[in-house]
Amino acid sequence: ETLQRIVSTLVNKNDEIHNFIDMLNHTITNVQVNSSNAISELDEEFDGLYSVLHEMKGSMANTIQQEEARKIQALQDQLSQCSRALESSEELLELAVQSLDIKNPVELLEAARQIKDSVTVASAFRLSLKPKVSDSMTHMMVDFALEKRMLQAVKFLPVPKAPEIDVAACLVADNCITISWRMPEEDSRIDHFVLEYRKTNFDGLPRLKGEQRWELVDYIKATQYTLSGLKFDTKYMNLRVQACNKAVAGEYSDPVTLETKAFLFSLDSTSSHLNLKVEDTYVEWDPTGGKGQEKIKGKENKNRSNTASPKRSTNSPRTSARGGRDRFAGESYTVLGDTAVESGQHYWEVRAQKDCKSYSVGVTYRNPGKFDQLGKTNSSWCIHINNWLQTTFSAKHNNKAKTLDIPVPDRIGVYCDFDGGQLSFYNASSKALLHTFRAKFTQPLLPGFMIWCGGLTVSTGLQVPSAVKTLQRSEDGLGGSTSSLNN
Repeated sequence: ETLQRIVSTLVNKNDEIHNFIDMLNHTITNVQVNSSNAISELDEEFDGLYSVLHEMKGSMANTIQQEEARKIQALQDQLSQCSRALESSEELLELAVQSLDIKNPVELLEAARQIKDSVTVASAFRLSLKPKVSDSMTHMMVDFALEKRMLQAVKFLPVPKAPEIDVAACLVADNCITISWRMPEEDSRIDHFVLEYRKTNFDGLPRLKGEQRWELVDYIKATQYTLSGLKFDTKYMNLRVQACNKAVAGEYSDPVTLETKAFLFSLDSTSSHLNLKVEDTYVEWDPTGGKGQEKIKGKENKNRSNTASPKRSTNSPRTSARGGRDRFAGESYTVLGDTAVESGQHYWEVRAQKDCKSYSVGVTYRNPGKFDQLGKTNSSWCIHINNWLQTTFSAKHNNKAKTLDIPVPDRIGVYCDFDGGQLSFYNASSKALLHTFRAKFTQPLLPGFMIWCGGLTVSTGLQVPSAVKTLQRSEDGLGGSTSSLNN
């Protein structure tokens, strides 16, 4: 045996070494791939810089060429004007020289007068003998001294520091978790954040074993994020955040654990009516299931004699919730939850199929009678919907019914404040209050459901919606409306 243990230990160690070798080879491959990717990304960054510089050079050269064309055009226009003025002036000068040869004083006087008038209006005397533009270029040079120093100082982006989660600003409500964080110091190069979360039943830091895998939310630009549409089927949620710049991701923040205060239960198929088909959180009316199950049950009883059913074993963790009850019978088409409410505030929702003829939603003390129906005993409270022939909507307790003159919602929310002695029903979509029972609960309560011709789906692990909490505070502030069906 000792040798066997040694061999077994050696085999396990060999397997561990093989796995470690595989991991090292895989890591080497990843290093090579990541190095190649990093060089490619570096080439892209520098190619982008070269492209920008080339574009800037082209734009600046174009500006110089435009200025050159403008100045040459202005100087050519001025040159043309001077040429025309000079030509006119030379003609006038030649005419003046010819006039000096006139002998007749009268004719000479007339010629002199004409020359004088022509010289007075000659364009040569109106010309500016100064170039309109200079030959220097106003955009001839740029100074990249500062940019050169900046480029010479270029280094790899630093690894971002780990964010710090602000636990006081985190919120768990309305089947959502809002998480908020901040950077330990200003960092303008942060591109985005990555959030990871996972569900757990352990308080405190994450465990290495027995944990669900991390779920990831990438490319978060803000320093706050809301996870919505959650099902709180565990007691806690681990969360952590990392900051990323364009080059690298930093270390994760210290993980935080937020309590979800979930009330999670399933439907107890072992104690439901024979005509109900139960699967976890779904129950469906099955008119033929009862007879078939009775036959199977009879054969099992003959074959097994006194052998106890494993589902009825006293070692079952949920036996205390069921209390060893037999199946419901007669017209009590009932199924109960497998977990009792013994304290605190809890919330769950129920959705009925559209063709459902009759159903009830409520709570009951443990160990109801086989033929008891929800709302017809002093130990159960419910609201009842009857769609047979005509629709009726009522609240029931102790075999008394109060008609609810409001539309029947698609989903019904159930809020149970055990310590406060309150059971309220809501339109789960609008959070409008349907009815409230007030009673001093003296025993643990089990969620209860009655169904006939149709099916019900139960949603558990839900947070008490903030709108429901607000309504409860409003009711309490006004003293509350006591139902006539209460104890």
